[in-house]
Amino acid sequence: MTPAELHQTLVDQFGSTVILGFQSETKDPWIEVAPASIHEVCVFLRDDPRTEFDTINDLCGVDCLETDAKKKDPVDPHVEVVYHLYSYTHKHWGKLKVKLPRWQNDQVGKIPCVPSVADVWSVADWHEREAYDLVGIEFTCHPNLKRILCPEDWVGHALRKDYEFPLEYHGVRGR
Repeated sequence: MTPAELHQTLVDQFGSTVILGFQSETKDPWIEVAPASIHEVCVFLRDDPRTEFDTINDLCGVDCLETDAKKKDPVDPHVEVVYHLYSYTHKHWGKLKVKLPRWQNDQVGKIPCVPSVADVWSVADWHEREAYDLVGIEFTCHPNLKRILCPEDWVGHALRKDYEFPLEYHGVRGR
């Protein structure tokens, strides 16, 4: 199944209020899904015999905060969750994106939320924890959402582009 066929399958199943876009003019085409519907879409993609995406190769968080004023195509600040899916049965792949505001309800420090897909593909558990820890994206209904790389008492999310690293952590100087 090509990315264009996958997109059409999803539009036919869910409509344009859930399947928000299709970027085909890139090296890795991707389909944008409404955040609230990502779980339902992933269950469909896993279970439908035409797609049978039986694994998620990667799930990552991306901070899209443009800090370079010289960029010719600036984007509105947001964060993304990117889902890289694969079907061993059909030997095809799919890439989904969910775009979220940088901060929930525009309250700085209040991280955005998206439904977890850890019950769809168990390996997503670890990937979601990493995106939570480093980028600051909460995955609702996650079975064990806690930091995975940084200590539990770490403040902030180190891969946010506006993150300011502490000069000291528990008496150890960092810079």
